[in-house]
Amino acid sequence: MPYTAEDPRHWSADELRARIPGWGADLDPADRPSYPKLKYAPGDTGAHWELPEQQPELTPRERSIEHARLTPAFGTVAPLRGLSGAVRRFAYARFSEGRAAHWLLLILGDRIDAVESHLASFVTGHPDNPSTETGVLSEKRRHGISSRFGSKRADVKHHWIDPILVAGPWVLAAWSVVALLGRMIRRR
Repeated sequence: MPYTAEDPRHWSADELRARIPGWGADLDPADRPSYPKLKYAPGDTGAHWELPEQQPELTPRERSIEHARLTPAFGTVAPLRGLSGAVRRFAYARFSEGRAAHWLLLILGDRIDAVESHLASFVTGHPDNPSTETGVLSEKRRHGISSRFGSKRADVKHHWIDPILVAGPWVLAAWSVVALLGRMIRRR
């Protein structure tokens, strides 16, 4: 009989062992294969520190408000920059990791970073090339159309929206430039 609010009695270990086959098999530490790992024996590990030496924080790093300090070692691969960095810093400074707002702001920061990267590619003189970077050119050479039908690919359901998501921003940007140039010409 399971524990319910109507029957709030607590079963002793002996009663549970008698009622449930195998219950309490790991109560004795000698029967647990992981027991040696659970013993505190600092001399056996070879570690010469209680807590590793703290990595220097050369630039301010984002950290959750739940934590008092950074972990002893942390990554610095992608330092925060621009508007996307400000959004991410705000997410870490203002909201707990248990709140949806924290994660939604981090997703927004990723989207802003994508736009910033696309804009930066124009400044470098080597703009992003959606036809080569999305793999559209390999569709003809690698049997792209035939591989979508008669197979159990997981991505088949969103194929219809892929061209809109990939080409849509480029078409919108081109249309905006043409509209802006048209207005400028009409004003003259």
